[in-house]
Amino acid sequence: MSRKVTVIMRSKDSAWVIGQALSGLFSQARKDFELLVVDSGSRDATLDIVSRFPCQLIRIDAGAYFPGVVLNRAIREAQGDIIVFQNSDVVPLTPQALDRLLEPIERTDADATFARQLPRPEAHTWVRRDYEVAFPEQGTPPPWMTYSLPFAAMTRDAWLKHPFYEDAWGSEDTEWGHRARGDGLRVRYVPDAWVMHSHNYTLKQLYGRRFIEGEADAFIREEPASLTGLARKLGASWARDAVVHIRARDAAGLALSVPRRLVYHWAYWKGHQWGEQRLRSGNADASVGQRVVLRRQ
Repeated sequence: MSRKVTVIMRSKDSAWVIGQALSGLFSQARKDFELLVVDSGSRDATLDIVSRFPCQLIRIDAGAYFPGVVLNRAIREAQGDIIVFQNSDVVPLTPQALDRLLEPIERTDADATFARQLPRPEAHTWVRRDYEVAFPEQGTPPPWMTYSLPFAAMTRDAWLKHPFYEDAWGSEDTEWGHRARGDGLRVRYVPDAWVMHSHNYTLKQLYGRRFIEGEADAFIREEPASLTGLARKLGASWARDAVVHIRARDAAGLALSVPRRLVYHWAYWKGHQWGEQRLRSGNADASVGQRVVLRRQ
């Protein structure tokens, strides 16, 4: 007898894609799940679209949205023994995606799983390259890809052993995977569970995303970041970008690669510095990262 499954979807102003995400979910071969949608202040047609699908809706204010806090609350309210996470901009690409994601858990070969993410058709060249590295066609992802929530699953027992952290505003999945593996939990990548998901961030949005990733890494890895390391990573990443854009004959992408990588690494360093400062001072306020992101959406 299969275990009860709850799908948790977080949304905000997702009208452009959430219909595709929900249609993909309800087109799965597996039908025996409950859906719990947590919306953080959508001002577009998101909630109208959500109302067309059977679900439990939790509404919170935008200012109350802290990923770890929201996920922990949603799991406490969920009925499932297995918790599935699907972002509101993630579209399952086959009717078997959910079954394949859950199969290692239901065989008791894994405590948590995450899917292969394929970039959207309009994804920029550098985004495509990064996704190919992070979510390979076969084998295992790179060591830094510890877990990825856009389409993922875990047992309730795994969550009880390690709830999502609430210290910083971002990278709740990376932190969970990092600590869960250290605790002996079995986290499996499922390359044949295919979903579509990617972002073409503006430079402002990229700054916000990388700031919170840097802040979170200060808590996760507890290692200092240096300007020397920043310069080394900047040079290496730009060289990789140059190669991939030249091969793709993407002159516009090549021209943007220098400012993009400057923002990418500088924002991470600034966020990491802020995270280190918080750790030294015992500052428990996670709202700075939230404001950095929301101001740039």
